[in-house]
Amino acid sequence: MTAVRVLRVFTDVSGASGNPLGVVRDAAEIPYARRQAIAGELGYSETVFVERDAHLQIFTPALELPFAGHPMVGSAWLLGEPVLHVPAGKVSTRVQGERAWVLARAEWCPPFERRQLGTPAEVEAFAPPASGSLHVWAWSDEPRGRIRARVFAPDLGVPEDPATGSATVALCAQLGRAIFVDQGPHCEIQARPLADGTIELGGRIADDGTREL
Repeated sequence: MTAVRVLRVFTDVSGASGNPLGVVRDAAEIPYARRQAIAGELGYSETVFVERDAHLQIFTPALELPFAGHPMVGSAWLLGEPVLHVPAGKVSTRVQGERAWVLARAEWCPPFERRQLGTPAEVEAFAPPASGSLHVWAWSDEPRGRIRARVFAPDLGVPEDPATGSATVALCAQLGRAIFVDQGPHCEIQARPLADGTIELGGRIADDGTREL
């Protein structure tokens, strides 16, 4: 049996939403093929496997990613390590209560096609594509930096992602300003650019306990 800690990342204030994340700790003895199989069986957008010294591997149901946002924010909260290591690089973290933040770079993010729409209603009505990796967004309150977004990634095995930190990182870098993203349902993501070129990404986390596979 494999123990999987299940978190929900980027929850709203009620804690009743968020993007599910599986975290397998002490995973050094689990073979690569088994990791991919576990991620596929869980069916979450991503599953994280933790090895020694806070080295992590991230898998979607279809493939491994060098970096992804919601797995890093959730792992930062769960592990409490100041630095996490993924294939893309070293990720600095901080945790406060039910919230966690990580520092990321836009070039680490998966290459989503990004498409700005005119209104949040257009985002709501957007038809999911059958292939590709697409991030659609629109301003809901531009002066306050609020955005309505949806992300579709069927090529990664994720028809629609509830909350996508990496897409938010890339958009924040493009816009060059702090943003608050409503994805959904009721998922909330915050990001802001820092002077050194990194993006601080964060949100709330809820803990759903352990699942056995």
